[in-house]
Amino acid sequence: METEWRRLRADELRARARLDPIVILPVAALEQHGPHLPVEVDTLLAEAIAGRTAARLDARGITVLTLPVLWTGLSEHHMSFGGTITLDPPAFAALVEGVVRSILRHGFRRIVLLNAHGGNETALRAITDDLTPRLGAPIVQLTYWYAAAAAIAGILEIQSGLSHACEAETSMMLALRPDLVATDRIPPKPPDQAPELPAGVYRWRTIGARSGSGVIGHPEAAGAEKGARLLAAIAETLADKLANPDLWSLPWQAEPSP
Repeated sequence: METEWRRLRADELRARARLDPIVILPVAALEQHGPHLPVEVDTLLAEAIAGRTAARLDARGITVLTLPVLWTGLSEHHMSFGGTITLDPPAFAALVEGVVRSILRHGFRRIVLLNAHGGNETALRAITDDLTPRLGAPIVQLTYWYAAAAAIAGILEIQSGLSHACEAETSMMLALRPDLVATDRIPPKPPDQAPELPAGVYRWRTIGARSGSGVIGHPEAAGAEKGARLLAAIAETLADKLANPDLWSLPWQAEPSP
């Protein structure tokens, strides 16, 4: 069954809504990814992961649709390197709300905001908290490298998780679009990176204040075969979680006791 929203006619989408499908909205960014990767990394990975996850759900007999990716998000912390397009938080929230409202108006109820950019994480969680009670729909929000953290950690050789233009992202790009990876420009190890903040402590910083190259992590450890394994493991993990009936059947609001 076709899973891409944009490939279907309006009457087909009206019919699909009656099947109560899972609707996946990939949310990404257009921003610098060091000297060796293109600015569309998050967008390409969001599309690939959403599509692979949908294919696995479809193979299990679960009706699913994927929307075109939202290609820009919150990337102010990348602006100093150039090439980045960013929204401000109110514009980002309004964009996501407009899309979600449109989906709901057509009768779809199971919506997933699949995030592929770290700068969107906090805002998307807040947007989910705002829209769920206001629109009366239990929206699911996930960031793929947190939702599939164990699977990712089991494949990476140097890093414990996904960072930025790193072992993981560079590997997945080598698997997806090797023509877009400038392997001769991968920063030598160790990367030029500042120390991380203590665990549990947050302070806003530009990427330039954290890394002279715009890279966080170890892209020198990347490989195409590793990237293919990462993409497959992430998609399988996300499909497992989205296919879990408890995700959709557990109550999200409670009525007061009589």
